[in-house]
Amino acid sequence: MRQQQTTGHYVPDTGKYSLRNPHTMRSRLMLEVASEFGGVRSWPHKQPLIYMRAQGATEWAVTLFGSDSAEVVPQVGRGEITFAIVNPGAVLGLAIRGVGPYPEPIPVRAITILPQFDQLGFAVHRRTGITSFSDLRDKRYPLKVSVRGQLDHSVLTVIREVIGAVGITFDDIESWGGKVIFDPDLPDQRVKGVPSGDVDAIWDEAMPMYAAAAWDADMRFLRFDEDHLKKLEAMGLRRVKLNREVFPQITDEVWAIDFSGWTVYTIDTTPDEYVTAFCEALEARKDRIPFFTPGPYSLAGDGGLPLDRMCRDTPEGPLYIPLHPAAERFWRQQGYLA
Repeated sequence: MRQQQTTGHYVPDTGKYSLRNPHTMRSRLMLEVASEFGGVRSWPHKQPLIYMRAQGATEWAVTLFGSDSAEVVPQVGRGEITFAIVNPGAVLGLAIRGVGPYPEPIPVRAITILPQFDQLGFAVHRRTGITSFSDLRDKRYPLKVSVRGQLDHSVLTVIREVIGAVGITFDDIESWGGKVIFDPDLPDQRVKGVPSGDVDAIWDEAMPMYAAAAWDADMRFLRFDEDHLKKLEAMGLRRVKLNREVFPQITDEVWAIDFSGWTVYTIDTTPDEYVTAFCEALEARKDRIPFFTPGPYSLAGDGGLPLDRMCRDTPEGPLYIPLHPAAERFWRQQGYLA
């Protein structure tokens, strides 16, 4: 087989440098090591922040953050970070409207959405007698509620907005004699503390993980009044009706807050060439990127990102904000958008 000729480590007609290029070797070494770290169970530091610039430049041109936090969104808005990820995309619905923790609208734009079917639920034990958010507010019940222990997790941002829409804060719950317990365990483990009375409520995402255990522990999910749901929708959040296909224990109508999709995003002023390059890289590397989404919309597991479904509004990957024009153009050229 004839070998492709290179000139100055550049491989003609490919748009790429040879792996023997010094710049390529140094950057790939660090990126490959970081990639390996990301899959090592004993390595706890799995959230990468990548700075990139031209060789010899004094300022960083592009930054990529493998984040999940709502707190990163303003940094993207200020241009300090070029590309980031947020879990869930619903956070960006708040940001683009300038509501909740965002005092001003942030012109965020989507690149793609990693599929992840999920809901945020508010489970409370039946012994409390509490059936709805307005019930909790009006009775001022001293609820012992367990929430996620990661303080910058987006679920805490969304929970505060959901209860705030009916005039409740964490401080209110504690002033009524209750407790807000920031627990490092995942919700399916925290349910175990409910029967003893140490915990009355589990408020968390990942309902497909813990809802069955919550029902088995004699818990129920708080009802939303219609005015409450409409207020949340006006803020940019979405309601989702649970069904028996996913949650067979349901005996009556249960609404939850959508927590699906991990949106990869930027802002509207990010140059088209940067966004196009990002999309091209995703397309080139899609078979090497692992993912998993549980539930009724499960897709193929390890590798092979379904990019044709990751650029449009789907149940497992809702599109809360517009696509960046360059991303929309690229996905359309790939045939992923009609």
